[in-house]
Formats: sequence, C-alpha cells, structure tokens
Amino acid sequence: MNNRFIKGAVFAAAMAFLLTAAACGTTVPASGEAVQPTTEMKASGGAVTSASGTTADTSSAEETTTVTGVEVGEKRVSGLTLSYTTADIIVGQTLKYPLVSEDVPEIWTSSDESVATVDSVGNITGKGEGTCTVKVVAETDSSLGAEVKVTVRKNEGTQKIDGITYVDGILVANKSYALPESYAPGGLTSETYDAFQQLANDAAADGLSMSVISGYRSYDYQSELYNNYVSQYGQAAADRFSARPGYSEHQTGLAIDVNCADDSFTGTPEAEWLAAHCNDYGFILRYPKGKEDITGYQYESWHIRYVGKDVAKKIREAADAAGDPDLTLEEYLHIDSYYH
Repeated sequence: MNNRFIKGAVFAAAMAFLLTAAACGTTVPASGEAVQPTTEMKASGGAVTSASGTTADTSSAEETTTVTGVEVGEKRVSGLTLSYTTADIIVGQTLKYPLVSEDVPEIWTSSDESVATVDSVGNITGKGEGTCTVKVVAETDSSLGAEVKVTVRKNEGTQKIDGITYVDGILVANKSYALPESYAPGGLTSETYDAFQQLANDAAADGLSMSVISGYRSYDYQSELYNNYVSQYGQAAADRFSARPGYSEHQTGLAIDVNCADDSFTGTPEAEWLAAHCNDYGFILRYPKGKEDITGYQYESWHIRYVGKDVAKKIREAADAAGDPDLTLEEYLHIDSYYH
C-alpha cells in the first residue's frame, strides 16, 4: 500500500467521524473549544439548592485520535465548577464559600465591595443593599473562572437562616439563640483573624502582648468542654462561665479569648488596653462587668466578639447615648439570653 492510499484512508475516516457526529446532533469542538453543559444553583438566604446538570467543562474520549488538528481525548478545562452560582443574603450575613471542584490556587474578587465583600477563600459577606458579582479565577490562569451573582437585601428584624439567627443582620449565639450542630466554619473567620492581627500589632507597638488563647471551637469540642465543667463544678456553676454545646459564640468563628481565660487577666495592662481599644478594630467586650443577668455569663475581661467596625461604632455610639459604657450586645439588639 502506498503513502497516498494511507493518507486518503485517514482523511476518509476523519470525514466519516465528523458526518456521523453531525447526524447524531453531537457538537464536535473546534481547536481550543470545549462542550460546556450548564447548571443553575441558587442560594436563598444562604440555603443552597441545585438544579440538574453539571458545569464540568471538559471533553474526552476513550481513544486519542487527531481530527483536523484537535486531539480527541485531551481534557480541555475552560472554567471552574462551583457548588452554587447565585446567592441571596442579608446585610451583615456571611455566606460560606462556594466549593470549587478544581484543585487550583484561587483569586476571589467582588465587583462592588459596598454591596458584598469576599475573602481570600470565597466567603461572601453582605455589606449593603444591591447586586454585584463575585468572581473566582485560577491564580495561574485568569482565563479559568466562574461567577456568583449576589443579591444583598436589608435585614428585617430577627431572621433564622439555615438554623442560624440574625438580628438586624448580626449573627447571634447566646443562651436564647443556638447554632445548629452542623455549623462549622472550621476556624476564625478571615475578617476576625485579620482584625485581631492588626489589634495585636498595634498593642505590641504600645509594648503589650496579645494572643489568641481560644478561638474557634466545634460543637463537639464545646460539648466535651462543657460536660467536663459540669462534672467538676455542677451544672449551675458551669452555666455561669461555659456555654452548652450549640450556644457558644466560639462556634461562630467570631469570638476570641485573649491571653488568659481566667480572672488573672483582669486588671492587667493588656486587659485595660483591650477594653479601651477593641472597638477600633471591630470587636466588643462581650461579657462586661455587672451584666451577668443580661448576658447570662459572668464578667470575662478576656472574651471579645467580632462584629465589624461599623457595628462596633454603632454600639459605642448607643452606649454613649445611654450613658452606659458597658452596653451589651443583648441591650443593643433588644434580645434576651437565657436557656428557654
């Protein structure tokens, strides 16, 4: 058989493949293109639901053959696959990042940070009413990306979303409002961590040392901790300084115990600096002195809670207006804190 016959046979086979694909309604991608099935996934108030389909942007075959310069069987990824692509959240709510199926370094951005911000791992926080687009791209190839269409609406009093209570857009975990066992950010939120790092750096400039002695705690860990305290001191005593599982602020990833979680911290220069300056970084002293009947917990000079700079400022202004420098979150939001 001569070379011309071989070439003719290969050409004929290629044409037959293309004609068969067209007759079956199959799209054969041109060079550099990929077939892209679509999906629609929605998050309403943080509850993610999905429709059928997939966003896997690949094309493959069992055998590798060259057809008009396209290598069939080679994966050609043209995007990133997200677990949801729309989000409807309220001001102040943080929605856990959409899962990215591809294992690539990611860069997250928001088209309008006055509406919603996004941190380095994709957690989305509502900032103001409106709509914007949160985008993720591969760090090494900006042509690979995906988007989440975000709608942020104003808070409307007390709302429960996915078992989590928000009051005026502020996540609440106290003796009256529990978190679901499944709520597990896995650590301090990035905003909380970054704010505390700035606080610690500025305290260090004043010659003081601030560190996290206890940050995020899982539901299971809090259960073990609380039960140990009950065994040692009895339930009534334990309830004054330790939260029952599901009711701890530490499970939110927004609370920090600083330096030393006992009374030896009280009265130290660090404790006084923390009380005077934590608001500047978006924190509040969560359990002030003389407010146990309101917060449900005894005075803890070491326990701070991140609420963001805007809310911390509003709480401070409300405290000044009330003539009460120790105004609590419960008093500010007009809620209670006791085991119902």
